[in-house]
Amino acid sequence: MYAVVGCSDCQALKIVEGRPETTQCPRCGKRRKFEKLKKFVETDDEDHAREVRSSILANRQGEGETFAELDSFSEMESQVEEAGVSDDEYLEASGIDTDEVEAAAERVENRSASTRGSSRKDTVLAALRELDRPTEDEVVAHAGEEGVPAEYVRDALDKLTRRGEVSESRGRYRLL
Repeated sequence: MYAVVGCSDCQALKIVEGRPETTQCPRCGKRRKFEKLKKFVETDDEDHAREVRSSILANRQGEGETFAELDSFSEMESQVEEAGVSDDEYLEASGIDTDEVEAAAERVENRSASTRGSSRKDTVLAALRELDRPTEDEVVAHAGEEGVPAEYVRDALDKLTRRGEVSESRGRYRLL
């Protein structure tokens, strides 16, 4: 379930997934109980929640009619994928041999994980993928086995959550 909720302090709108006990405003940082937040809509469709939030923001700026003329998010997403030139066309027009690029990509893919050497962030993301709804301590322990400091893991989890790449509910994390 997705809910479009508003902050009573700064009037920011955000989309909340599930029914967390508390949620934090991305603009002012105020933490509130989810049940006390004003819910503009609750839906099972994320695109519908995005549409409602965008519509409210457009109306606040006096652009409701302009917004109404736009296609839905899913339609625009498919239009974006069809627009422009393909990667291969772009590379070839730039004078780059796409066959060589594909061969190089295959060589990188075929290298083992131990020789590839992943970044700290990649290690945190890998822990979130491999563990089933882990707690912060479980992610810290898993990434620690790869040599990533606990402070970095906690910082990365916080940033990933604020960016909306990871959700946290009742102390458990998952990739979105």
